[in-house]
Amino acid sequence: MLKKHPDVDQEHWLFYFGSRPVWRIQSLLYFCRIMPPAPRKTPASRKSTFRQTYESDASGRPRRKTTPRKKVVKKRKPWPVGLKFLIAALLLILLSPFYYGYIIKGFSSTWRWIKDLGEDPSYRTYSSFDIRIPKGFGIHGIDVSYYQGKIDWKQVKAMKEDDVKIDFAFIKATEGLFKVDPYFQRNWREAPKAGVVCGAYHYFRPQKPGEWQAKFFLQTVNFEAGDLPPVVDIEELDGVPASKMRVQLAGFLKHIEKKTGVKPIIYTGLSFYKDYLRGYFDAYPLWIAHYHQPKLKVSEATNWHFWQHSDKAKISGINHVVDFNAFNGDSLAFDRLLIK
Repeated sequence: MLKKHPDVDQEHWLFYFGSRPVWRIQSLLYFCRIMPPAPRKTPASRKSTFRQTYESDASGRPRRKTTPRKKVVKKRKPWPVGLKFLIAALLLILLSPFYYGYIIKGFSSTWRWIKDLGEDPSYRTYSSFDIRIPKGFGIHGIDVSYYQGKIDWKQVKAMKEDDVKIDFAFIKATEGLFKVDPYFQRNWREAPKAGVVCGAYHYFRPQKPGEWQAKFFLQTVNFEAGDLPPVVDIEELDGVPASKMRVQLAGFLKHIEKKTGVKPIIYTGLSFYKDYLRGYFDAYPLWIAHYHQPKLKVSEATNWHFWQHSDKAKISGINHVVDFNAFNGDSLAFDRLLIK
């Protein structure tokens, strides 16, 4: 059935002859003339998108999408049990505090060896004590008084570097006829608790009667078995002649030996000994002060038992510098010297 074209008006279309439509020739021809073939629809051109631009080749044709290949993951072979055990053992060694202690100790030894280059090997520096200590002595000790203040004797006993530690201590007790060291009782009580062998000394005043000074000393100090012998410290003449000093000193020594049954030790400086004491008290053991020297410069015949070789030692538990001493002998000789 023919339909009316929108561009064809009524008069060119048809007319009715009664109720039947009759085609007019000219209308039909006109209809056929103005009805061109329907144009073929072409899709509207689109602007290329960002994705099309970058997914096309130089001619504009889209590239063929390639899907990336999946990587084939090769399964690793498990480590041998022996290798795992070896790695675990190495980790335990590296993480062990003993390992690092060994490394640090080795480094410290190497560094000390470098520092000691050029030094006398028999008189090297001990960094913990901050002094040079003569070689060849196995028993070391200190002497203290109120000057050192309150002492932590446990720290003193625990201090050690190589083979050097504190084995004994001489403690000041009295001076002259009336002076008692304010720290004597505490030091005399606490040092043996820490395991330090103790001895007490009296600072001698030549212008005072020697026997009276000895009595005052023994009233203050209660010597027991295991203690070092009593010590008399003689360093100056106090304005009296040397002969009078020797008389008073002899009175002191005789009274102490009579009451305790042991020979007291005489402490003095090397110069004072050579000038005023040598040849007069040779039967008594000597404790000689002679600082910062690799050897004690006395004859082999000198009856010396202790050598105070430094007055600047630093000791754990003591806030001030301390005199440092060495015993002339081995442990058996040291034991024989103690009060029985």
